[in-house]
Amino acid sequence: MEKLSLCFLIIISLSSAFSQKDMSKKAFVFPKESNSSFVTLTAQLKRPFTAFTVCLRVYTDLTRAYSLFSYATRAQYNEILLFRSKNGVYSVTVGGTDIIFKPPERSAPMHFCMTWESSSGIAELWVDGKPMVRRSLKRGYYLGTEASIILGQEQDSFAGGFDKKQSLVGDIGDVNMWDFVLSPDEISAICDGGTFSPNVLDWRALNYTVHGEVFTKPQLWS
Repeated sequence: MEKLSLCFLIIISLSSAFSQKDMSKKAFVFPKESNSSFVTLTAQLKRPFTAFTVCLRVYTDLTRAYSLFSYATRAQYNEILLFRSKNGVYSVTVGGTDIIFKPPERSAPMHFCMTWESSSGIAELWVDGKPMVRRSLKRGYYLGTEASIILGQEQDSFAGGFDKKQSLVGDIGDVNMWDFVLSPDEISAICDGGTFSPNVLDWRALNYTVHGEVFTKPQLWS
């Protein structure tokens, strides 16, 4: 009987750990600089993929460098990275190669979508529904699937190597990811609050684990 009870408790614990949560109208809050506070996201990716779209919203008043989205594999720690440098320049990284964008700087909540496709190498960065000039990198590249996906820190090793001077202090939410490139109309609609059934990361059915001082609070944006 005791063994059955223990098995039942383990099943309940595992079910809770891997349950999907609807994060609509919520945000992760990183209230202070840290190298130990972050959120790990779990995605269902079974084969290498050749395109992606990642969209998210961030509210911060940081003027230093910080990471917005970090997707690492054991072979490449910067497989996908969205990063803001201290001079207000944003870099989109695919397979360890960076391209630079310089959008207008704002302190209000900002919405970002980054896209990339292997067939052309074309990458896009959309800020508040407006596209930056397209760039190209890593044409013909395949993205790895055994990934560590982290919010709040940049990974300089697989699932680690954090630097508090690159940590996010502020709020992040509406994080969604697709394994294809969304159209300009779809990206504009998402910036305005629309959804298009994300098939990699879905903010309305999110698998995540919180580490350190990260809190879930109502969004400060509408």
